[in-house]
Amino acid sequence: MSRLAIIAGEGFLPRLLSAHCAGEGEDHVVVTFADRPPDWCPPERHLAARYERLGALFDDLGARGCNRVVFAGAARRPQIDIGRFDEKTRLLMPRLMASLGKGDDALLREIAAVFEGEGLRVMGVHEVLPTLLADSGAMGRHVPAAGDLDDIRRAAELAAILGAHDVGQGAVVAQGLCLGLESLPGTDALLDFVARHAEGLRPDPGGARGVLFKGPKPGQDRRMDLPAIGPDTVSAAARAGLAGIAVAAGETLMIERDTLLAQADAAGLFVYGLESGRHRRDAAG
Repeated sequence: MSRLAIIAGEGFLPRLLSAHCAGEGEDHVVVTFADRPPDWCPPERHLAARYERLGALFDDLGARGCNRVVFAGAARRPQIDIGRFDEKTRLLMPRLMASLGKGDDALLREIAAVFEGEGLRVMGVHEVLPTLLADSGAMGRHVPAAGDLDDIRRAAELAAILGAHDVGQGAVVAQGLCLGLESLPGTDALLDFVARHAEGLRPDPGGARGVLFKGPKPGQDRRMDLPAIGPDTVSAAARAGLAGIAVAAGETLMIERDTLLAQADAAGLFVYGLESGRHRRDAAG
């Protein structure tokens, strides 16, 4: 038996992957760290897990015939009750704790290694559903102007520098000035910061309004935590007064693409895919 396990975090992505698998006849289970299944997941497909009982999780995955896993959706660093550890978790925890104080990519690499050590192949979301990856160039009705393209390149350079230190995946730049960088709180927090604090920081009130750029960290494990944008990102970028959103083409997930682009078109924002790898070459000089 060959079955895929979707390790489901927050957001729409796990539901999207599950629906795709069901439509393709792909046998799968949905793992959540909650007692009840999400309202979109049939109970017979749900597998409840606890962070403190990884041994039980691996046993359950084996019993269900799972030999592949994909991590999908946002995940917060959990509160752990060490008194509830099973033996497997107790043995693994020193490895995981050593990564907790580092960036997300370091921690996720270690988690992937743990699952691989149990004989499970770790897949990227883009391997399960390749159509989620962003295209190159303008993807909606609106096109970035010359000043916007300059801001995209500058934001991409900053994001690459930031990502090299395993801090974040995004930056906001307007008229060449950095209005904010993504850190552990994430993209929504970055855009909220810009919305609240960037008024008056743009030197030319009639010039480029600014752009959010998102791309993977240099050397990031592409199976885990690819950058993503969705309709909520568009809404937040509009509230921040930006001209548009740019992403690393072929390396960024677009959640609910049709809704995202329709929303951007209606708000007057461009959505632009920067050719894959170009932001890292720019940052290197």
